[in-house]
Amino acid sequence: MDPQPGNRGEIRDFLASRRAKITPAQVGLPTSARRRVAGLRREEVAVLAGVSTEWYTRLEKGHIGGVSEGVLDAVARALRLDDDERTYLFDLARSSRPESRTPSRRREVEVPTRVQWLLDSMTMSSAFVRDGRTDVIASNPLARALYAPMFDSATIDKRGRPNIARYIFLDPGAHDFFVDWDAAGTATAALLRAEVGREPRDRALRDLIGELSTLSPEFRSRWAAHDVLIRHDGVKRLQHPDVGQLELTFQHLDLPLSGRAVHNLVIYTAKPGTASEERLKLLASWAATPSRAAEPTRHSPQPGPL
Repeated sequence: MDPQPGNRGEIRDFLASRRAKITPAQVGLPTSARRRVAGLRREEVAVLAGVSTEWYTRLEKGHIGGVSEGVLDAVARALRLDDDERTYLFDLARSSRPESRTPSRRREVEVPTRVQWLLDSMTMSSAFVRDGRTDVIASNPLARALYAPMFDSATIDKRGRPNIARYIFLDPGAHDFFVDWDAAGTATAALLRAEVGREPRDRALRDLIGELSTLSPEFRSRWAAHDVLIRHDGVKRLQHPDVGQLELTFQHLDLPLSGRAVHNLVIYTAKPGTASEERLKLLASWAATPSRAAEPTRHSPQPGPL
């Protein structure tokens, strides 16, 4: 099957969605009560980017493979793309070039032993490695204790490997685990959208998106927004079934394991002196004791709310 039409659809829908978000007033263009379209017209974007309407129309239809970086940059400025959106546009252009059109089945990357040692040495932080499809491909004991509902979920694959997106959108328990589930869902869909820009012909990625789109209306609505997120750092609140609510800082660090493929080291820590730190320490002590890590609630009372 020729993958190119699907890629053109990504380009068309992305550019149209960004164009619809900008009002004429935002870019200094006159407005009219008779205006029938949301956001800018194609000819207005063309003027702002310094290209012809015909040329921009062709670009928005997905003919982007031979476009120069200078022109893409002008379009990005005209549409007021942020850094992640700009990167996504350039990734779409790169993957549209003839030499990039061969369908791919990405080889699974083995996590080097030294990386697992690194994870295991982080005894007071939850740490795991995820790929661009949000598969968790390596983790330390505290990560498995912290994300126990995901590691125990029916959504894990045959190898026992969790997938963050599949857990968030297909396991009803995720709504209880993530206190800010809506924000987690939106960010996860946007991370997958960025991965599609990098690897539009990754069959496993396409299968995952197809599965989520078929089974989750919540994913479909977020996917249709065409939002893009490449880096995801901040604060996350979790309602852990054993220790109660945790407010943790999380940080993504790039981990170059294989060529252009995306891998991130994701680290969760708690602010010193807080109840969350005490509860994370409690999880860490259970994680360090296999018999306790399995069913901690049989031995210890559950702490109260933060």
